[in-house]
Amino acid sequence: MAQAQKGAKNRPLSPHLSIWRWGPHMAISILHRITGSGLATIGMMGVVWWLVAAASGPEAYATFLSVASSWFGYVIMIGLTWAFFQHLLSGLRHFVLDIGAGYELQTNRTWSLMIPALSIVITAAVWLLIFAGRI
Repeated sequence: MAQAQKGAKNRPLSPHLSIWRWGPHMAISILHRITGSGLATIGMMGVVWWLVAAASGPEAYATFLSVASSWFGYVIMIGLTWAFFQHLLSGLRHFVLDIGAGYELQTNRTWSLMIPALSIVITAAVWLLIFAGRI
């Protein structure tokens, strides 16, 4: 028993976050998980509220519409739109990595820096089209 405990002390430890140098690829990977969780929880709560309000009658649906069309509702919807595009683009990055491409340091860094910028640009374009009445 003492021999097994002594041997355990000499075993190498698994790498931890404290020894890795942080880079954009790590931040994008973590943000991918956060946006996925946010879309699943907040997005689903909004969809369920919308369906319950629609099934509950005109007064409940009017309440839902008043909240959804308030500044708070727009902030939530714009945030969900950004989270969707962030998650989508990051998912495409993960797909490319899964097929074995894009592991070069500069390529991975470029993808990781472009994804947040592209998600913001696409979100802004979508909401400009919505506010212009084209969608």
